[in-house]
Amino acid sequence: MSAWSVLGSLEAVPALDRPDLLGEPVAHALKLLDPADAALVGVAEIDPGLADTAAFCEAYGSPLDGSANCVVVAGRRGDETRYAACLVLATTRADVNGLVRKRLNARKASFAPMDDAVARSGMEYGGITPIGLPEDWPVLVDAAVAAAPAVVIGSGVRHSKLALPGELTTRLRNAEVLEALGKRTMEP
Repeated sequence: MSAWSVLGSLEAVPALDRPDLLGEPVAHALKLLDPADAALVGVAEIDPGLADTAAFCEAYGSPLDGSANCVVVAGRRGDETRYAACLVLATTRADVNGLVRKRLNARKASFAPMDDAVARSGMEYGGITPIGLPEDWPVLVDAAVAAAPAVVIGSGVRHSKLALPGELTTRLRNAEVLEALGKRTMEP
């Protein structure tokens, strides 16, 4: 339960105890996890106006380097578009035009438009998380996230956040750990 302290001043409970704080695809995916893994995931209710990472960290005293952002990337080659989720620390940016573009075997890669990401993930913008994404999407996890003792991620909705050991993200369906996926942008 110490991984949940990354939520700062918030008090977390086991995520499966509060399905009302989870997006539907997230709740479904958590139920499919090994029960021991699911028990490592905590959820805390937040003000939905504070769902964006910087505002969340400031309001609740959560460390910026303990938050991981999940971004949806669309890679295109000809008429085909492939999607992936990238999970990187909030102090970094995903290497979309390098590593991700190559991994998707795409000529061009960019952040998926908000409406597209929301519709395809079944999650709210600002709450998209690697747990419960479509089965054919790779979940690219930066090695720094995987090595973190704990991270805060979205819950599929804007009115809560999840906390879990970084290593657990490597056991999610379709997870692939990539070195240097996240490029440092700021100091924590």
